[in-house]
Amino acid sequence: MEDEFKIFPYIRERRLRSSKAMRDLVAETAFDTSSLMLPMFIIPGKGKSQKIESMPDVIRQTADIAVSTVSRALNLGIKSFLLFGIPSAKDEMGTGAYDENGVIPDAIKKIKKEYPEALIAADVCMCEYTTHGHCGIIKNGRVDNDLTLPVLAKAAVAYAEAGADVVAPSSMMDGQVRAIRAALNDSGLKDTVIMSYSSKFASSLYGPFREAADSRPAFGDRKTYQMDYRNGRQAMREIELDISEGADIIMVKPAMFYLDLIFTARNRFNLPIAAYSVSGEYSMIKGAAMNGWINENDALMELIYSIKRAGADIMITYYAEKIADMLRQR
Repeated sequence: MEDEFKIFPYIRERRLRSSKAMRDLVAETAFDTSSLMLPMFIIPGKGKSQKIESMPDVIRQTADIAVSTVSRALNLGIKSFLLFGIPSAKDEMGTGAYDENGVIPDAIKKIKKEYPEALIAADVCMCEYTTHGHCGIIKNGRVDNDLTLPVLAKAAVAYAEAGADVVAPSSMMDGQVRAIRAALNDSGLKDTVIMSYSSKFASSLYGPFREAADSRPAFGDRKTYQMDYRNGRQAMREIELDISEGADIIMVKPAMFYLDLIFTARNRFNLPIAAYSVSGEYSMIKGAAMNGWINENDALMELIYSIKRAGADIMITYYAEKIADMLRQR
């Protein structure tokens, strides 16, 4: 080793790590609050917020509380929000998903009235609205893809008419983007952006979300329509199909265990890529930090930069406000 340094005495990579100012100067990956999207769980009523046991510091909230949350987040530099609705009543057909006076259209209108500059995305699915907790219409004990498509399209139109800038189909039904794009166009909503959950995997990391949204399947699982985590090439085919059907933004979900697919998608497709750092990712970091096993801030920064480094343009995370505050203090 000594001989090696005699031959090459000037090679010292550590020079570029000598101080924080130097490290910031040569950092290959940049991240700011414009990349963040904050998910929010909306419930009916007024003046109510509910804790979520498996997601400390995350709440369910009524629309008026959500307006205050948006105000606080905007002040932190967060401009984008993803809304999930938990209705007062559910049924087998998930009719609450497309109720024009439902929990999500109501929240969109109230937020947009106070903060028209906020970018509002609305999740388009049925699991929160059905008694059986599945993401589509059940026929003969299985989710029927084609019967589900018109329901998703009606929901997307309802949200867009209420003022949503983005509709985000997450049910993983084949042809959902095409059906939604056609319905939006037919309704004079051609400028509404579709952010498709293109590669959404049947993951163990959704447990806390299912508590938050009260959307656990009453029977079976979602492996017949959400993706098998063993398949990467199929994920790329799903993305290609969504692009061909009219998606404007594509998504990989979850993020933490799927960085390879974010990276592959970044190198293959020119559309903006969203990565959803899901509830299980949040709860793992939060739980480990609460037990003193890891440093929460350090782990969080490491996670967000790994996702950005892999190639994501948009990061959807329950940690959005904390990240924004940390970025502001750096």
